[in-house]
Amino acid sequence: MSLEANRGKQKDLIPKNATWIQDKVQKFEPAKNSVKLRGGDEITYDYMVIAMGVQLRYDMIKGAKEALDTPGVCSNYSPFYVEKHYKEAMNFKGGNALYTFPNTPIKCAGAPQKACYITDSILRQRGVRDQAHMIYATSLKRVRFLLCWDIINHGAIGNQKSKKKIRKHQLVTIDCFDNNILKQYNNFFFHLFGIESYLKSLEKVARDKEIDVRTRRNLIEVNTNDRIATFELLDEEAKPTGKTEQIEYSLLHIGPPCSTPEALRNSAFVDKTGFMDVDGGSLQSKKYPNVFGVGDCMNTPNAKTAAAVSSHLKTIEKNLTQVMQGNRPCMQYDGYASCPLVVSTNRVILAEFGPRGAMETTPFDQSKPTYWAYLMKRYFMPALYWNGLIKGYWNGPATLRNCTRLVKSK
Repeated sequence: MSLEANRGKQKDLIPKNATWIQDKVQKFEPAKNSVKLRGGDEITYDYMVIAMGVQLRYDMIKGAKEALDTPGVCSNYSPFYVEKHYKEAMNFKGGNALYTFPNTPIKCAGAPQKACYITDSILRQRGVRDQAHMIYATSLKRVRFLLCWDIINHGAIGNQKSKKKIRKHQLVTIDCFDNNILKQYNNFFFHLFGIESYLKSLEKVARDKEIDVRTRRNLIEVNTNDRIATFELLDEEAKPTGKTEQIEYSLLHIGPPCSTPEALRNSAFVDKTGFMDVDGGSLQSKKYPNVFGVGDCMNTPNAKTAAAVSSHLKTIEKNLTQVMQGNRPCMQYDGYASCPLVVSTNRVILAEFGPRGAMETTPFDQSKPTYWAYLMKRYFMPALYWNGLIKGYWNGPATLRNCTRLVKSK
């Protein structure tokens, strides 16, 4: 798919009954039930849902932001450099193809692995794989991926000056990023994917593709003049040891560190890690009962994926309604998440899981790379995203999963 095929106009995605405000959140003041905007306006609320995601932090790696504009350096996480990655793979002639995974939370943590696997397939198709030394350098201690998601629909545009209180129960969305950049909504919670069946498949993929996996390494600097990436070596607790390693690169794909947006991490909503402190079942703020969270910005222990958001939305819809009616939240988020792991140009591991293990929807073995899962990823899921999830119509596959369980049990 082209980059353009994955874009949508935000004005077409905001609900018609919402007030659409073009501004950036500058400060939360939950004691006053208000939000201050960069332009100087102040919006007060009766109830609020925070869905700010996390930010890409290339600035946490010395030289990385500048390196992205130089030959050989790219990142699928940025809409400005994702197409560059494909061009670099198509023009690659030989040397080290280096893929990194940071020592922080990260959006769609399977993406650095996916990028590495797809590049391997492209180089084999071009007949130059023998000239490439594929390296996957990760801060983790085993070839795992962190749970991921693609955060959706929190932005807002419209130029309205308003210091007065929005009328009760009116839906309001406020943009928390500058409008002159493409918005990125990223993954947050540093939670290892511990489903052994998926993990074994991923390790086999890495072995079969002869990828040099280097664990406990965190990218800290990119030297574009000498084409050298510097990593700090980490101990078993993922803490820096004081030692470093330098790796020369011909192609460097950066998996950027991430953090929550400044306005949220400096607010009273968060815990000591800088993420929104909510009840993991109801998604209600532990400190402010008229505020709920959704997606990456929360400190919930679930996997952060687009699939998780569908269950978040179902939970929020029920619980927010209950609170607005003066009742207690009654619905519990079940922790469901999913991440289609692309392991080649036409094979996908369709991982579905929760905190207690696999939560697979189909009656087939989803732990193996398959073509049918690729077809779902390529054709079905984009349509489901744009027409179902992002518009709030898709609340996850729980009903389908219950039906397939009956099939499996027979």
